[in-house]
Amino acid sequence: MPQGPRRQQNLRSTANHQTAPRTNRAYSATEFLGDTPTRLGECLQKTELLLRRRRLQSYLYFPGCTLRTMAKDFDASAKASARALGFELREMEGWLCCGAVYSNVNDNLMMKAGPNRILSRAQQEGSTLTTLCAGCYNVLKRTTFHATHTPASQQAINAFNEETFTGGVEVLHYLEVLRDRIGFEAVGKAVKAPLKGLPVGAYYGCLLLRPPGEMKLDDPNRPSIMEDLFTQLGCTPIDYPARTQCCGSYLSVSSSGYSEPLSRDIIQSARNSGAKVLAVSCPLCKYNLETGGDGNTASSAEGRLPIVYFTQLLGLALGLDPEQLQLDAHQVQRIREPAGVA
Repeated sequence: MPQGPRRQQNLRSTANHQTAPRTNRAYSATEFLGDTPTRLGECLQKTELLLRRRRLQSYLYFPGCTLRTMAKDFDASAKASARALGFELREMEGWLCCGAVYSNVNDNLMMKAGPNRILSRAQQEGSTLTTLCAGCYNVLKRTTFHATHTPASQQAINAFNEETFTGGVEVLHYLEVLRDRIGFEAVGKAVKAPLKGLPVGAYYGCLLLRPPGEMKLDDPNRPSIMEDLFTQLGCTPIDYPARTQCCGSYLSVSSSGYSEPLSRDIIQSARNSGAKVLAVSCPLCKYNLETGGDGNTASSAEGRLPIVYFTQLLGLALGLDPEQLQLDAHQVQRIREPAGVA
């Protein structure tokens, strides 16, 4: 039967297809999609970030000035430890200096404008605000307290700021997040490198606890929040008489002759009670204790009592790299040797 032109063309196409040499060459994504992979990669990164944030409990975070300058190790160790425990610190937008010291002057409301502005902006992002520095915590928590208890002066502050804050933000310290939101038992279960037997003294100072009617973090005379945390990390908390005494605060800047004896007494009290490490939550306290008088200025580094942030001990116990916690090799050695950790 004679075949038509179309039938013959189809047969030739089939023959050519059957006899064409096969190739195993892999084609790149760019050959098929152009620059789509780049855009796709960017989308995947953004999606992963969003999914990670959904997986992690997020806490609005106020870092404060010192954690951006002299106390970067405090900030870094807190963030790294948070991620290891399944939550994150999300830095608030547009934060500014809190003023460092809460003003008790009632006839000069200008001193209260800054912290009120911080809390007003935080209120737009959430109902809680977490911080690390004991000074910032004291200022912000007391500002919240007075916003709810002194409505007349608060109205004047809001009018000046042109921002409204009436006390609708709960100010949390990182320690409160660990104790009340995460749970110390859950922290203990996450420990991978326990600091067994490390004799650590918790130094509270005054700003975390006082005035007690406004701060309400813990018992101002017999606090235990840091000791309870250190127990979960495997440490041996040391109870020493001076753990809630003032280190001299800003007197170290203006009148070091007054602050140095205070810091020296704290160091000696901790040493005499058996502490091998002091853990703090205040950059200024850390500075004063490291430099305050001859109580901790031995000629060799081995003779000094190591002063670290509590978050650095937390990170070590969680198995994090010391570099993430900004601990140098000597600090790590001084911590791990008493703890019997290689």
